[in-house]
Amino acid sequence: MKKILSLVLCIVMVLGICAMAGCGKKEDNKLTMATNAAFPPYEYKEGNGFAGIDVEIAGLIAEKLGMELEIVDIEFGAIVAGVQSGKYDMGMAGMTVTEDRKASVDFSNTYATGIQSVIVAGDSTYTSYEDFYTGFDAEGNPTGVKENIKIGVQQDTTGDIYSSDVPAKWGFGEANVIRYKTGAEAIEALKSGKVTAVIIDNEPAKSFVASNPGLKILDGAYTEEDYAICVSKENKELLEKINKALDELKAEGKIDAIVNKYIK
Repeated sequence: MKKILSLVLCIVMVLGICAMAGCGKKEDNKLTMATNAAFPPYEYKEGNGFAGIDVEIAGLIAEKLGMELEIVDIEFGAIVAGVQSGKYDMGMAGMTVTEDRKASVDFSNTYATGIQSVIVAGDSTYTSYEDFYTGFDAEGNPTGVKENIKIGVQQDTTGDIYSSDVPAKWGFGEANVIRYKTGAEAIEALKSGKVTAVIIDNEPAKSFVASNPGLKILDGAYTEEDYAICVSKENKELLEKINKALDELKAEGKIDAIVNKYIK
């Protein structure tokens, strides 16, 4: 009888602890968004808070879900892992859907389209990123990269992924790519002559060029891509809710309104 009583008391204590701690379940009704707030106009710091296309869209999604949006600013390369582990509910940072990322997380419907642009010094003699290659084969694919070409990128972005590939796939090779934690650091490297060019999304590229006289964007897109929200593969319910919210926001014209507000 004493053993049974002890067992019952233990169960009661465990249940009590779970009730107080929530047994690991979130009860604060917050929607946690992991981002990298150095990517204008999609996300950036504004005073003590955040602003940008992704920030406003995320706010409307949270509103439709009846939740409070909480934004966490981390390194871009840590977003997917953080969402995959369940540390964050979703990742939203002008993020492109790639096969590698899809192996770790699920993605929502597309909410915006972007392109990768190439920034060079204003006095650069290069007129296109194609000028960085030594020549092209019969099918029009690059055969090599010119000597001393160095490409600056933000680490773990698609600009990094694509430009690090081999020349035959329109990359520049690992040895010719220099990675930085933020796009701003890559821009500083370009200004100081450490890299030949910076490859980054077009809208941030325009912001960087506007705030850094002496730089220019080359004509033509390096790549075109779709942006989406990443969610843990274990959270299908949240993914469905986000997709429903996105569809409603698109139908209401609110996503276009937000994009047009930041991108003229």
